[in-house]
Amino acid sequence: MLVKDKKHSIIEDFKIHSKDTGSAEVQIAILTERINSLGGHFKLHKKDHNSRRGLLVLVCRRRRLLNYLKKKDIKKYEDVLEKLNLRK
Repeated sequence: MLVKDKKHSIIEDFKIHSKDTGSAEVQIAILTERINSLGGHFKLHKKDHNSRRGLLVLVCRRRRLLNYLKKKDIKKYEDVLEKLNLRK
């Protein structure tokens, strides 16, 4: 799980307006942080298949949000990929 302060800083970096906490950009950034944090978990717990399935769910959810953002606004999509160092 993400620490409250870390999540708040991610929201501050990716928000569109002052009250934004759920836009596609913010959701993608939060999911990316969760996905990256699970990497260390799997180095310690190689046989944790239930968490691995959860990781796949997170990756698929992020992929769907990225596809939505790409259709809606290609410029924002490219900006998010660049900020998060994601490849496409």
